[in-house]
Amino acid sequence: MVSLGGLAGSQYYLCRSTDGIAYYGRDAELLRLDRVLPGVPGIPEVLGATDQLDPTAFDELPTVPRAHIELGRPLGDAGKRLGVGLNYAEHAADLDAERPAEPASFFKPATAVTGPRGPIRLPDPAITERVTAEAELAVVIGRTCRDVSVADAPGVIAGYMPVIDMTAEDVLAENPRYLTRSKSFDSFLVLGDRITLLPPTTDLGAVTVRTHIDGELIAEGTVEQMRYDPLELVAFHSRMMTLEAGDLISTGTPGAGVISPGAVVTAEVEPIGTVRAPVVAHRPTEGRPL
Repeated sequence: MVSLGGLAGSQYYLCRSTDGIAYYGRDAELLRLDRVLPGVPGIPEVLGATDQLDPTAFDELPTVPRAHIELGRPLGDAGKRLGVGLNYAEHAADLDAERPAEPASFFKPATAVTGPRGPIRLPDPAITERVTAEAELAVVIGRTCRDVSVADAPGVIAGYMPVIDMTAEDVLAENPRYLTRSKSFDSFLVLGDRITLLPPTTDLGAVTVRTHIDGELIAEGTVEQMRYDPLELVAFHSRMMTLEAGDLISTGTPGAGVISPGAVVTAEVEPIGTVRAPVVAHRPTEGRPL
């Protein structure tokens, strides 16, 4: 296994600008993906073939400084978005909830997704007055698969990213069957701006997930402290459904904090990446486009 300590060198990733151009990244420099892999139109088409990305391309092709490009969501609206609850024992204790015997997963709709920088828009206070935000490590599936073993799971994973997940906790407290409703409001899933690529043999145990609100550390935990690690979650869900390139599995959080307008939430997943987003108040749409 490759330890995280062995990854202290360059970080490689996939990302996409806000105007839709896909890039292959190394640290603070970017290469246009279509120049690294001619004929490949974008990130979804390369998720299952990240081994074709040659790092020596950074020494042979002209690069663009990362600071010159505004990055958006690396993935589009396609794909399933699965979340996992109560995957850290301490978080379950905080919620006074009993951990289930198997992973407690749920779906989030495409309309819940927003990109890096958000914003996180709070719902109508007549519906919920207690929204919490939490940092999570998300797994990005790279290829269509089913009935995958834990041992084979690294071969179907394209990469990892940080995400911020939200919950309307007062809605959920009314009845645990309201989980989908409590998790599905618009902007209740903030995606990071890159898919970090790791060798399939990487030991993820030391990956550290931290939730920050307004700079204050709310909770911290490592993958090693998860009840079901990312590889086990991929294998588990592949037994229920066919997983496809671009599907996302958020692996749970060590803890969440209540948010209000004006706050800034940060999900720090070391060494995968960081995403942050401001919180804004509810704004009635009155049927107009968002």
